[in-house]
Amino acid sequence: MSVEGGEKHGSLEGEDTGVTGPFNFSSEPTLEDIRRLHAEFAAERDWEQFHQPRNLLLALVGEVGELAELFQWKPDAELGPQAWPSKERAALQEELSDVLIYLVALAARCRVDLPRAVLSKMDTNRRRYPAHLSRGSACKYTDLPHGATSEDQAVGTADPACESTNQAST
Repeated sequence: MSVEGGEKHGSLEGEDTGVTGPFNFSSEPTLEDIRRLHAEFAAERDWEQFHQPRNLLLALVGEVGELAELFQWKPDAELGPQAWPSKERAALQEELSDVLIYLVALAARCRVDLPRAVLSKMDTNRRRYPAHLSRGSACKYTDLPHGATSEDQAVGTADPACESTNQAST
């Protein structure tokens, strides 16, 4: 949790961890703010020299590994991380933050405008996974039925084995 200008950002202590309604991110910081904060942090330490795309990618993968470690061997409880003790939730927040920071830094170094890339990818996914063909299915888009033209058709999946293997991919 950070405090900027007297305003709280994020929370751990006393946070409502119940799943009572939809979750919304705070509007700040933006991805550009995160890029700038990380760039300033690295510049102050003369670390830009170490931030080639390969290095940033490997750091990102390492942080994803640390994030995965938090979930390793945990039961698939209904509430999941929302029910974790505050120390584990704090670790979750830190590892997710590390992943986002390195992802943003990698995107910036590769000159990929993430917000625009996300919008483009979501358009691609909408075309690949029409709701009337993919609703409730874990099939990859290449395994979805293609002959259906309305939501009344293609209730099931083209390959029933696909559902049991959960092979969805974006």
